[in-house]
Amino acid sequence: MTTIYFVRHAQPDFNVKCDITRPLTDKGIKDCIKVLEFFKDKNIDIIFSSPYKRAIDTIKPFANFIHKDIKIVEDFKERKIDSCWIEDFEQFSKKQWEDFNYKLTDGESLKEVQDRNIKELNNLLHNFNDKTLLVGTHGTALSTIINFYDKSFLYESFKKIKDIMPLIVKFEFFDNKQLKSIKYYKI
Repeated sequence: MTTIYFVRHAQPDFNVKCDITRPLTDKGIKDCIKVLEFFKDKNIDIIFSSPYKRAIDTIKPFANFIHKDIKIVEDFKERKIDSCWIEDFEQFSKKQWEDFNYKLTDGESLKEVQDRNIKELNNLLHNFNDKTLLVGTHGTALSTIINFYDKSFLYESFKKIKDIMPLIVKFEFFDNKQLKSIKYYKI
């Protein structure tokens, strides 16, 4: 059995418009201790993360606690929306969930995000059989992974979790490929 915990980052500071360097808020920083506490007894073998600061910072206290490095996986990054800030995120997001191929001029579709995240998830499953892994990630990226395995996870499901930060989702796999279960943890 391979277990992969995806950790959606803690609360980010939306005043910082740069997606890559956006830090956590003070509340987000405090919530990282909850992440550490949750994982203390989970026997994590390897830690991975999106390259974005908020994802790394959310799991860093735990990585430091167990003296493990965080391996950066570029393709676990969040979806690129466009080259400019989108004011009506709600409408944009709804449109993307209605049409998985919809994207703005310089952005990614949910299908593209899902494809690259599932490719990396399959790499982990292939290379780390019977291990317990932790992956620092993002709300939309994680939602596309959930949707890959559970087609009923659509816009309304996404809306229910979009403000939960941090969020932990545990995936268990048989034989490195067959999904056994998905479990959600609000901490």
